[in-house]
Amino acid sequence: MFRSIGNRNYRLYFFGQGFSMLGSWLQSVAQAWLVYRLTGSSLQLGFVAFIGQAPLLFLSPVGGLLADRYPRRRVVAATQTALMLLAFILAALVLRGGVQLWQILLLAAGQGVVYALDVPARQALVATIVEPDDLLNAVALNSSAFSNASSVAPLLAGLMVAAIGEGWCFALNGATYLAVIAGLLLMRIDETSESAGESSALSRIREGFRFVHDTTPIRRVLTLSAVVSLLGAPFTVLMPVFADKVLHVGPRGLGVLMSTIGVGSLFGSLLLASRTSLTGLGRWIMVSSAALGAALVLFSFSRSFAASLLVLAPAGFCLFYQTTASNTLIQAMSPEAMRGRTIGILSMLILGMAPFGALVAGVLAERFGAPLTVGAGGLACIVATLACSTNLPGLTVEGRHLIAANFVPAGIHK
Repeated sequence: MFRSIGNRNYRLYFFGQGFSMLGSWLQSVAQAWLVYRLTGSSLQLGFVAFIGQAPLLFLSPVGGLLADRYPRRRVVAATQTALMLLAFILAALVLRGGVQLWQILLLAAGQGVVYALDVPARQALVATIVEPDDLLNAVALNSSAFSNASSVAPLLAGLMVAAIGEGWCFALNGATYLAVIAGLLLMRIDETSESAGESSALSRIREGFRFVHDTTPIRRVLTLSAVVSLLGAPFTVLMPVFADKVLHVGPRGLGVLMSTIGVGSLFGSLLLASRTSLTGLGRWIMVSSAALGAALVLFSFSRSFAASLLVLAPAGFCLFYQTTASNTLIQAMSPEAMRGRTIGILSMLILGMAPFGALVAGVLAERFGAPLTVGAGGLACIVATLACSTNLPGLTVEGRHLIAANFVPAGIHK
């Protein structure tokens, strides 16, 4: 389950990223509290969160192009350095006193832009530093680290914000990036860059979209991921409504509901990390998407707290499994020269769609109610799964040929 940790380069990457992830949660909680303290407005809270995530929808393909055009370790080192500087700037503004909302918005937008360039290169770097047999395990371990951090980091971040204030929290986040940068510099990998030739950046981005469109297995997985991200995953945003108006369990119940989703995600990460083969992963992506839809439909009908918990754990499991398995399979099916752009498109459809999905869910829940909104999202996941799984045996054969053309991981044979 933890075999990728034995790879020195991946070990440096994994622990550096894990340390930085805690800092990112610290900044996220501190920034939200700072905005609320300055404005007292939930609208401004949502706007700051939106402006920090929206660039992922528009700029992730550009980040994918950079990951294919330049050595990925250098791209990630540059983006991590930029994120570190933005954190230190925000810390200095807060500690000096008199920080204004427009400054926070500007820095949040800058962070969103850098993050959109960072994600594809960071994801594609994993395939560069691990053996092909360990790609599935490495991607699953990355995601499990995020799941674990999302379970405990917000609580620790809240305590630290109360203890030392927002400014020092931003400074600590900036310091955590040093661990990532040091790990990148200590890696021993052969860095190569692709010659751009006479092609313009725009034509190379279009080339990535054409590859995705013309490669049916990748197109199906991306389409399903987009539907899940836009209509399925936003159920987590509506948990406060369920806790208050549907299940009547208050803020403590809300914490239990969210923790239950996290527990399901954790089990999904452990199961995925324990796999030693890519064989059958495409079928499991379809199964987990349909099962997520079914769980959301059942949850929308539940008015019992205990029954809701029984449904939410599988929902968290399926959401994690579908997202992470899709990431892994798309990386495995993409040629090395195209991998960054493909991951950029995946990031656009999953991470970039997330703030818009949350916005749509909020509007629909306000008009039709949270249960109907979540149930409709679950039905959309089921319908999308049925549409994307047509001719699944043929897609499986084509997918195996794509993987074999790139490398031969465990369980995949020409």
